[in-house]
Formats: sequence, structure tokens, C-alpha cells
Amino acid sequence: MTFKSTALSLLVLAGLVLAGCGKGPETAAGPAAPGKKLTVGFAQEGAENAWRAANTGSFQAEAKKRGIDLKFTEAQGKEENQISAVKSFIAQHVDAIVIAPVVETGWEPVLKEARDANIPVILSDRSIKVDDDKLYACFVGSDFKKEGQMIAQWLIQHTGGKGRILELVGTPGSAPANDRHNAFADAIKGTNLTIIDSQSGDFKRDGGKQVMEAFLKKYKKGDFDIVYSHNDDMAIGAIQAIEEAGLKPGTDILIISIDGLKEAVQAIVDGKINCVVECNPLAGPVVFDAVAKVVAGQTVPRISYNPDQLFDQTNAAAAVASRQY
Repeated sequence: MTFKSTALSLLVLAGLVLAGCGKGPETAAGPAAPGKKLTVGFAQEGAENAWRAANTGSFQAEAKKRGIDLKFTEAQGKEENQISAVKSFIAQHVDAIVIAPVVETGWEPVLKEARDANIPVILSDRSIKVDDDKLYACFVGSDFKKEGQMIAQWLIQHTGGKGRILELVGTPGSAPANDRHNAFADAIKGTNLTIIDSQSGDFKRDGGKQVMEAFLKKYKKGDFDIVYSHNDDMAIGAIQAIEEAGLKPGTDILIISIDGLKEAVQAIVDGKINCVVECNPLAGPVVFDAVAKVVAGQTVPRISYNPDQLFDQTNAAAAVASRQY
């Protein structure tokens, strides 16, 4: 082989590497065979509440609609179960893997295995922290930081920036728990709103009830004014505890939450919750759009956020009937 032809070959190879690994806001993977039925592995975080059930249902319904062979696992809130599921998907040579991560850290080894197998990974709902962001193709979900900011801004406006807050925290180490706490705490800086206690209810209704019961033993009426819950299920559990204690949620204690469950929007109408910021779980269509493009070798945005809206007494009654989850 001549020097000229060798140099040309090296340039072509370099171009292919850069096309697959180039930095920037978009990413791409190698194309799948045309007309091939897609097989996608979905490592779901769990089945702990109504939001998660709606999220899973969205994926399953959309996969059926598109003729996708969806291999579904549910991790019961344990990262080790998700990692085992991803390893199984890799062994089955699926076309793509979707993960709704339990927590943000600990993903590098298995994602490297997926990359070595040339299987693209799409993150849904929750993000992760890795040194090499090329270990996954893209993220599709809600902006948890914006949700925390939105609920804080509403609270500042409706309290004049004054009040003592008890915080019901989601699963420790998870992206929504981290982001919803940090963004909210940052947003209320400089006001007279203060978080006096934070405890995890693990995003579960019974967890929210148990934490609220403990709060009500620790703090008497007048020690706090507001309950900020990282999700609706914990808020609804807290409401049960508050009512059992002879207090009126939404009146004696201001209740704010995130998710947008129909039950929570109805609770606004009933006067038991004061404000809810939506976190849309119906991600199946958007995620599978991204999967199809990535598998076909097309570029997709690195991050895609679903639009979320806010509900309070001004719009809850008009919205509740149309809620899908």
C-alpha cells in the first residue's frame, strides 16, 4: 500500500470515529438494518406509585402501537436490579436500551458494556452523573430543577416569602430528589421562608404518611406553616396524617407538591392541596421517537425536556377532568 493510500485510509477512519463520538448538543448511533423490527429493553425504576404506573403504561402502549418488541423489567427501586437488567439486555443483543435510573451514580461499568456492544442507551425520566457523557445517547424527561423553582416561586408569591417548611424528600440519591430540593432551596434564599426539617418518604404514599406522623409528634401546631412534598403520593399520605391529627390540610397547613396526578389536582379543587407542579409521565411517544432516530443513525438533542404546567385554585377545576393519570 502506498503512503498516499495509507494516509487516505487513516483520514477516513478518523472521520468515522469523529462522527460517532463528536462533542456537541446532539448525538448519533450507527444505523440499524432497514425494515427491522426494533427490540428495546426498558429498565424501569419501580412501581411505587401512580405516577410510575402511568409512566410504564405509556411505554407499553406506545411500544405495542409501533410494533416494538419491548423487553420490560421493573427494578423495585434497587439499582443493582437495574444493572442486572441492563446486562441481560446486552446479552440479548437488543437494538437499544432505555433506563429510568433509580439513582444518579454507579452506572459507568454497565454503560461501558453497552457501548462496547454497540447498543445505544437512552435515559428517561431521571438523569445520571458520569465522567463520560458519551456513555449514553440522550436524556428525555422533565426538568426537575425547573419544577423546584416553579413551586418555590408560587410559594414566595402566595406567602409573601414567609413561612417554616417541612420537606418530604424523595428517594435519597435520585435525580428528582436532589434537583427538587436544591432548586427549591436556592429559590427561597433571601426570603423569610425556611426549611426546618427534611425527611425521606421514598416517593411512596405510606412513606409520606409515616414521615408526616413523625413530624406531627416532633412539631406542634404553629411550629410550621408549610409542607413541601417532592411528589403527590407523599403529599396525599401526609394529608391523611394531618387529617387524622385533627388539622385541615390546605387551610391550617399549606401543602405544595410536584407530579400532577389527577388525584392531587382534585385535592386542589377540594381545598386540601394548594399548588401542584406537573411532571408529565406520558413519555413513551417522545422516548421511542428518540430511540428510532438513534438506532437509525440520526442525530438527536442530548437533552429533551417535557413541558410542565402548574395547578392551583385558579385552574385546577377546569383541568381535573382532562387529566390522563
